[in-house]
Amino acid sequence: MRVLLYARHRYPIHRDVGSGFAPRSEPSGAPGHVLDLLARGLAEHGHEVDYLLPAGVETALPDGVRLAKRASAAIDVCHNVQVDGRPWVVTVHAHRPPAGYFDRLVDGELVPHPGQGAAPPYELPPNAICVSRTLARSFGGERFVLNGVDPDDYLYSETKHDYFLFMAGMQGPSFADMYRRKGLELALALAGEMGFELVVAGGARERAVVERVAALCRAAGASYVGHVGEPRKAELLAGARALLLPTRLDEGCPLSILEALMSGTPVICSDRGACPELVGPKVGFVCPDEAAFRVAIEGVASISPRACRELALRDFHYRRMAADYVREYEIERPREAALRPRTDTERGDGGSGG
Repeated sequence: MRVLLYARHRYPIHRDVGSGFAPRSEPSGAPGHVLDLLARGLAEHGHEVDYLLPAGVETALPDGVRLAKRASAAIDVCHNVQVDGRPWVVTVHAHRPPAGYFDRLVDGELVPHPGQGAAPPYELPPNAICVSRTLARSFGGERFVLNGVDPDDYLYSETKHDYFLFMAGMQGPSFADMYRRKGLELALALAGEMGFELVVAGGARERAVVERVAALCRAAGASYVGHVGEPRKAELLAGARALLLPTRLDEGCPLSILEALMSGTPVICSDRGACPELVGPKVGFVCPDEAAFRVAIEGVASISPRACRELALRDFHYRRMAADYVREYEIERPREAALRPRTDTERGDGGSGG
Protein backbone atom coordinates (compact mmCIF):
# COMPACT_ATOMS: atom_id res chain seq x y z
CA MET A 1 0.00 0.00 0.00
CA ARG A 2 1.20 3.54 -0.72
CA VAL A 3 0.25 6.11 1.91
CA LEU A 4 0.45 9.90 1.80
CA LEU A 5 1.00 11.36 5.28
CA TYR A 6 0.73 15.10 5.92
CA ALA A 7 2.07 17.16 8.83
CA ARG A 8 2.58 20.87 9.44
CA HIS A 9 5.70 20.51 11.61
CA ARG A 10 9.34 20.47 10.55
CA TYR A 11 10.72 16.92 10.68
CA PRO A 12 11.61 15.57 13.17
CA ILE A 13 9.52 17.34 15.76
CA HIS A 14 11.41 15.67 18.65
CA ARG A 15 15.13 16.36 18.86
CA ASP A 16 17.82 15.29 21.28
CA VAL A 17 18.55 18.74 22.67
CA GLY A 18 16.08 20.25 25.13
CA SER A 19 15.42 23.99 25.34
CA GLY A 20 15.59 24.18 29.13
CA PHE A 21 13.90 27.35 30.34
CA ALA A 22 13.82 29.02 26.92
CA PRO A 23 10.38 29.35 25.29
CA ARG A 24 9.66 26.94 22.43
CA SER A 25 7.02 26.98 19.70
CA GLU A 26 5.93 23.36 20.37
CA PRO A 27 6.02 22.70 24.14
CA SER A 28 4.70 19.17 23.64
CA GLY A 29 4.65 18.24 19.96
CA ALA A 30 2.98 14.91 20.72
CA PRO A 31 0.72 14.72 17.60
CA GLY A 32 3.66 15.41 15.32
CA HIS A 33 5.88 12.88 17.09
CA VAL A 34 3.19 10.22 16.71
CA LEU A 35 2.97 10.94 12.97
CA ASP A 36 6.76 10.74 12.58
CA LEU A 37 6.68 7.32 14.25
CA LEU A 38 3.73 6.24 12.12
CA ALA A 39 5.68 7.03 8.95
CA ARG A 40 8.55 4.82 10.12
CA GLY A 41 6.23 2.08 11.33
CA LEU A 42 4.35 1.89 8.03
CA ALA A 43 7.62 1.64 6.12
CA GLU A 44 8.88 -1.09 8.45
CA HIS A 45 5.68 -3.04 7.74
CA GLY A 46 6.55 -2.92 4.04
CA HIS A 47 4.31 -0.06 2.88
CA GLU A 48 5.42 2.87 0.72
CA VAL A 49 5.19 6.19 2.54
CA ASP A 50 5.11 9.67 1.00
CA TYR A 51 5.55 12.27 3.75
CA LEU A 52 4.20 15.72 2.84
CA LEU A 53 6.11 18.19 5.06
CA PRO A 54 5.74 21.79 3.84
CA ALA A 55 7.94 23.02 6.73
CA GLY A 56 10.80 20.83 5.53
CA VAL A 57 13.19 18.39 7.19
CA GLU A 58 16.30 18.71 9.35
CA THR A 59 17.44 15.09 9.24
CA ALA A 60 17.10 12.22 6.79
CA LEU A 61 13.74 10.48 6.70
CA PRO A 62 13.58 6.80 7.72
CA ASP A 63 14.24 4.09 5.15
CA GLY A 64 11.18 3.58 2.99
CA VAL A 65 9.83 7.10 3.63
CA ARG A 66 10.17 9.69 0.84
CA LEU A 67 9.65 13.44 1.05
CA ALA A 68 6.59 14.39 -1.01
CA LYS A 69 5.61 17.68 -2.62
CA ARG A 70 2.30 16.52 -4.10
CA ALA A 71 0.00 13.51 -4.19
CA SER A 72 1.27 10.83 -6.56
CA ALA A 73 -1.23 9.11 -8.83
CA ALA A 74 -0.15 5.85 -7.16
CA ILE A 75 -1.33 6.88 -3.67
CA ASP A 76 -3.81 4.42 -2.16
CA VAL A 77 -4.85 6.43 0.91
CA CYS A 78 -4.18 9.89 2.37
CA HIS A 79 -3.75 10.59 6.08
CA ASN A 80 -4.48 14.03 7.60
CA VAL A 81 -5.05 15.70 4.22
CA GLN A 82 -7.87 15.57 1.70
CA VAL A 83 -7.16 14.90 -1.98
CA ASP A 84 -10.18 14.78 -4.28
CA GLY A 85 -10.99 11.27 -5.42
CA ARG A 86 -8.69 9.55 -2.90
CA PRO A 87 -9.59 7.65 0.26
CA TRP A 88 -8.44 9.55 3.34
CA VAL A 89 -8.48 9.40 7.12
CA VAL A 90 -7.76 11.96 9.81
CA THR A 91 -6.41 11.43 13.33
CA VAL A 92 -8.07 13.35 16.16
CA HIS A 93 -5.91 13.82 19.27
CA ALA A 94 -8.09 16.02 21.45
CA HIS A 95 -11.68 16.74 22.33
CA ARG A 96 -11.71 19.92 20.26
CA PRO A 97 -10.33 19.39 16.74
CA PRO A 98 -7.75 22.11 15.98
CA ALA A 99 -7.02 23.67 12.62
CA GLY A 100 -5.03 21.46 10.29
CA TYR A 101 -7.08 18.30 10.55
CA PHE A 102 -9.00 19.05 7.35
CA ASP A 103 -6.41 20.70 5.09
CA ARG A 104 -6.81 19.92 1.39
CA LEU A 105 -4.36 19.35 -1.44
CA VAL A 106 -5.78 20.88 -4.63
CA ASP A 107 -3.75 20.78 -7.86
CA GLY A 108 -0.61 20.29 -5.82
CA GLU A 109 -1.31 23.31 -3.57
CA LEU A 110 -2.20 23.10 0.11
CA VAL A 111 -5.45 24.82 1.06
CA PRO A 112 -5.46 25.17 4.86
CA HIS A 113 -8.67 24.60 6.73
CA PRO A 114 -9.66 27.72 8.69
CA GLY A 115 -10.19 25.80 11.94
CA GLN A 116 -13.07 24.47 13.92
CA GLY A 117 -15.27 27.33 15.04
CA ALA A 118 -18.43 25.40 15.78
CA ALA A 119 -19.74 25.11 19.30
CA PRO A 120 -19.79 21.68 20.98
CA PRO A 121 -20.79 18.98 20.47
CA TYR A 122 -18.25 18.80 17.68
CA GLU A 123 -18.99 16.56 14.74
CA LEU A 124 -16.33 14.54 12.98
CA PRO A 125 -16.49 12.86 9.58
CA PRO A 126 -16.94 9.08 9.53
CA ASN A 127 -13.30 8.64 8.49
CA ALA A 128 -11.98 10.36 11.64
CA ILE A 129 -9.88 8.10 13.86
CA CYS A 130 -9.46 9.11 17.49
CA VAL A 131 -6.43 8.21 19.61
CA SER A 132 -8.44 6.30 22.24
CA ARG A 133 -11.77 4.57 22.60
CA THR A 134 -12.70 7.10 25.28
CA LEU A 135 -12.11 10.06 22.95
CA ALA A 136 -13.99 8.38 20.09
CA ARG A 137 -17.02 7.76 22.29
CA SER A 138 -17.00 11.37 23.48
CA PHE A 139 -17.78 12.24 19.84
CA GLY A 140 -20.34 9.45 19.57
CA GLY A 141 -18.01 7.25 17.50
CA GLU A 142 -16.07 4.01 17.84
CA ARG A 143 -13.07 4.30 15.51
CA PHE A 144 -9.76 4.67 17.33
CA VAL A 145 -6.09 3.72 17.23
CA LEU A 146 -4.04 4.13 20.41
CA ASN A 147 -0.86 6.16 20.11
CA GLY A 148 2.46 4.35 20.09
CA VAL A 149 6.07 5.12 21.05
CA ASP A 150 9.48 3.65 20.22
CA PRO A 151 10.88 1.52 23.08
CA ASP A 152 14.42 2.32 21.90
CA ASP A 153 13.84 5.97 22.89
CA TYR A 154 13.51 5.02 26.57
CA LEU A 155 15.60 3.41 29.29
CA TYR A 156 14.06 0.48 31.12
CA SER A 157 15.05 0.35 34.77
CA GLU A 158 13.83 -1.65 37.73
CA THR A 159 15.90 0.54 40.05
CA LYS A 160 14.03 3.69 41.02
CA HIS A 161 15.31 6.83 42.69
CA ASP A 162 13.55 8.73 45.44
CA TYR A 163 11.54 11.19 43.36
CA PHE A 164 8.23 11.42 41.53
CA LEU A 165 8.00 13.01 38.08
CA PHE A 166 5.47 15.50 36.72
CA MET A 167 5.98 15.95 32.97
CA ALA A 168 3.77 17.94 30.59
CA GLY A 169 3.67 20.77 28.10
CA MET A 170 3.10 23.78 30.37
CA GLN A 171 1.26 25.81 27.73
CA GLY A 172 -1.10 24.58 25.05
CA PRO A 173 -2.37 26.09 21.79
CA SER A 174 -5.59 27.17 23.51
CA PHE A 175 -4.60 27.41 27.20
CA ALA A 176 -1.76 29.50 28.63
CA ASP A 177 -2.37 27.75 31.97
CA MET A 178 -1.97 24.20 30.65
CA TYR A 179 0.24 23.42 33.66
CA ARG A 180 -2.75 24.08 35.92
CA ARG A 181 -5.09 22.00 33.79
CA LYS A 182 -2.55 19.15 33.85
CA GLY A 183 -2.67 19.23 37.65
CA LEU A 184 0.70 20.74 38.56
CA GLU A 185 -0.64 22.58 41.59
CA LEU A 186 -2.11 19.39 43.07
CA ALA A 187 1.15 17.55 42.43
CA LEU A 188 3.06 20.31 44.23
CA ALA A 189 0.60 20.30 47.13
CA LEU A 190 0.89 16.54 47.54
CA ALA A 191 4.69 16.74 47.48
CA GLY A 192 4.68 19.40 50.18
CA GLU A 193 2.15 17.57 52.34
CA MET A 194 3.69 14.10 52.02
CA GLY A 195 7.33 15.15 51.91
CA PHE A 196 8.43 13.48 48.68
CA GLU A 197 10.77 14.95 46.07
CA LEU A 198 9.02 16.13 42.91
CA VAL A 199 10.81 16.79 39.62
CA VAL A 200 8.82 18.91 37.14
CA ALA A 201 9.65 18.86 33.42
CA GLY A 202 8.08 20.67 30.48
CA GLY A 203 8.33 23.82 28.40
CA ALA A 204 6.05 26.65 27.29
CA ARG A 205 5.59 29.03 24.36
CA GLU A 206 5.96 32.18 26.45
CA ARG A 207 8.68 33.15 28.91
CA ALA A 208 6.07 34.43 31.36
CA VAL A 209 4.55 30.95 31.62
CA VAL A 210 7.98 29.36 32.16
CA GLU A 211 8.68 31.88 34.92
CA ARG A 212 5.29 31.26 36.52
CA VAL A 213 5.88 27.50 36.62
CA ALA A 214 9.41 28.03 37.99
CA ALA A 215 8.04 30.28 40.76
CA LEU A 216 5.38 27.74 41.73
CA CYS A 217 8.01 24.99 41.93
CA ARG A 218 10.42 27.11 43.98
CA ALA A 219 7.69 28.00 46.46
CA ALA A 220 6.80 24.32 46.89
CA GLY A 221 10.41 23.07 47.07
CA ALA A 222 10.13 21.10 43.82
CA SER A 223 12.84 20.90 41.14
CA TYR A 224 11.81 22.45 37.81
CA VAL A 225 14.11 21.41 34.96
CA GLY A 226 12.25 23.05 32.05
CA HIS A 227 12.01 21.34 28.67
CA VAL A 228 14.27 18.28 28.47
CA GLY A 229 15.61 16.53 25.36
CA GLU A 230 15.31 12.84 24.66
CA PRO A 231 18.34 11.47 26.61
CA ARG A 232 17.57 13.47 29.75
CA LYS A 233 13.85 12.72 29.50
CA ALA A 234 14.60 9.00 29.25
CA GLU A 235 16.76 9.19 32.37
CA LEU A 236 14.10 11.07 34.34
CA LEU A 237 11.35 8.64 33.32
CA ALA A 238 13.41 5.53 34.09
CA GLY A 239 14.52 6.76 37.50
CA ALA A 240 11.20 8.05 38.84
CA ARG A 241 9.22 6.13 41.44
CA ALA A 242 6.15 7.06 39.41
CA LEU A 243 4.79 9.51 36.87
CA LEU A 244 2.31 11.79 38.62
CA LEU A 245 -0.46 13.06 36.31
CA PRO A 246 -3.38 14.55 38.27
CA THR A 247 -4.83 16.04 35.07
CA ARG A 248 -8.12 17.92 35.01
CA LEU A 249 -8.43 17.53 31.23
CA ASP A 250 -10.35 14.90 29.30
CA GLU A 251 -7.14 13.45 27.91
CA GLY A 252 -7.09 11.83 24.47
CA CYS A 253 -4.06 9.53 24.81
CA PRO A 254 -1.22 11.32 26.66
CA LEU A 255 2.21 10.18 25.52
CA SER A 256 3.65 10.73 29.00
CA ILE A 257 1.71 7.69 30.24
CA LEU A 258 3.00 5.53 27.40
CA GLU A 259 6.56 6.80 27.89
CA ALA A 260 6.53 6.14 31.62
CA LEU A 261 5.24 2.58 31.23
CA MET A 262 7.78 1.87 28.49
CA SER A 263 10.43 2.93 31.02
CA GLY A 264 9.10 0.51 33.62
CA THR A 265 7.69 3.38 35.67
CA PRO A 266 4.21 3.20 37.26
CA VAL A 267 1.63 5.88 36.56
CA ILE A 268 -0.51 7.64 39.16
CA CYS A 269 -3.19 9.60 37.32
CA SER A 270 -6.63 11.11 37.64
CA ASP A 271 -9.76 9.44 36.27
CA ARG A 272 -10.24 11.98 33.48
CA GLY A 273 -10.47 11.18 29.77
CA ALA A 274 -8.59 8.12 28.56
CA CYS A 275 -6.47 7.70 31.70
CA PRO A 276 -8.55 4.74 33.03
CA GLU A 277 -8.40 3.17 29.56
CA LEU A 278 -4.58 3.23 29.58
CA VAL A 279 -3.70 2.58 33.22
CA GLY A 280 -4.84 -0.64 34.86
CA PRO A 281 -4.17 -1.90 38.42
CA LYS A 282 -1.06 -3.85 37.34
CA VAL A 283 0.74 -0.72 36.14
CA GLY A 284 -0.52 2.11 38.31
CA PHE A 285 -3.40 3.85 40.03
CA VAL A 286 -6.38 5.80 38.72
CA CYS A 287 -7.43 8.33 41.34
CA PRO A 288 -10.86 9.98 41.55
CA ASP A 289 -9.87 12.38 44.36
CA GLU A 290 -6.97 13.68 46.48
CA ALA A 291 -7.36 10.94 49.07
CA ALA A 292 -6.87 8.32 46.39
CA PHE A 293 -3.69 10.07 45.23
CA ARG A 294 -2.28 9.87 48.75
CA VAL A 295 -3.01 6.15 48.96
CA ALA A 296 -1.47 5.57 45.53
CA ILE A 297 1.71 7.48 46.35
CA GLU A 298 2.16 5.47 49.53
CA GLY A 299 1.54 2.17 47.73
CA VAL A 300 3.37 2.68 44.43
CA ALA A 301 6.19 0.30 45.39
CA SER A 302 3.72 -2.57 44.91
CA ILE A 303 3.75 -2.01 41.13
CA SER A 304 6.22 -4.13 39.14
CA PRO A 305 8.42 -2.22 36.65
CA ARG A 306 8.51 -5.34 34.49
CA ALA A 307 4.71 -5.42 34.30
CA CYS A 308 4.75 -1.80 33.15
CA ARG A 309 7.29 -2.52 30.42
CA GLU A 310 5.56 -5.67 29.20
CA LEU A 311 2.20 -3.92 28.89
CA ALA A 312 3.79 -1.00 27.03
CA LEU A 313 5.59 -3.29 24.57
CA ARG A 314 2.33 -5.09 23.86
CA ASP A 315 -0.10 -2.17 23.66
CA PHE A 316 1.92 1.02 23.05
CA HIS A 317 4.56 0.08 20.48
CA TYR A 318 4.64 2.29 17.37
CA ARG A 319 4.63 -0.78 15.13
CA ARG A 320 1.35 -1.94 16.68
CA MET A 321 -0.01 1.56 16.04
CA ALA A 322 1.07 1.38 12.38
CA ALA A 323 -0.56 -2.03 11.91
CA ASP A 324 -3.80 -0.73 13.42
CA TYR A 325 -3.81 2.26 11.04
CA VAL A 326 -3.34 -0.07 8.07
CA ARG A 327 -6.56 -1.84 9.08
CA GLU A 328 -8.30 1.54 9.18
CA TYR A 329 -6.93 2.40 5.73
CA GLU A 330 -8.36 -0.84 4.37
CA ILE A 331 -11.81 0.22 5.60
CA GLU A 332 -11.64 3.46 3.61
CA ARG A 333 -10.35 2.06 0.32
CA PRO A 334 -13.44 -0.02 -0.59
CA ARG A 335 -15.72 2.76 0.73
CA GLU A 336 -14.13 5.26 -1.67
CA ALA A 337 -14.19 2.75 -4.54
CA ALA A 338 -17.92 2.21 -4.02
CA LEU A 339 -18.58 5.96 -4.26
CA ARG A 340 -16.66 6.75 -7.46
CA PRO A 341 -17.89 5.85 -10.98
CA ARG A 342 -16.46 2.60 -12.29
CA THR A 343 -14.54 2.36 -15.54
CA ASP A 344 -15.43 -0.08 -18.32
CA THR A 345 -12.61 -2.35 -17.19
CA GLU A 346 -13.89 -2.35 -13.60
CA ARG A 347 -17.40 -3.20 -14.85
CA GLY A 348 -15.97 -6.19 -16.69
CA ASP A 349 -16.70 -4.80 -20.19
CA GLY A 350 -12.99 -4.87 -21.04
CA GLY A 351 -13.40 -1.85 -23.31
CA SER A 352 -12.67 -3.95 -26.41
CA GLY A 353 -16.10 -3.70 -28.04
CA GLY A 354 -16.10 -7.42 -28.72
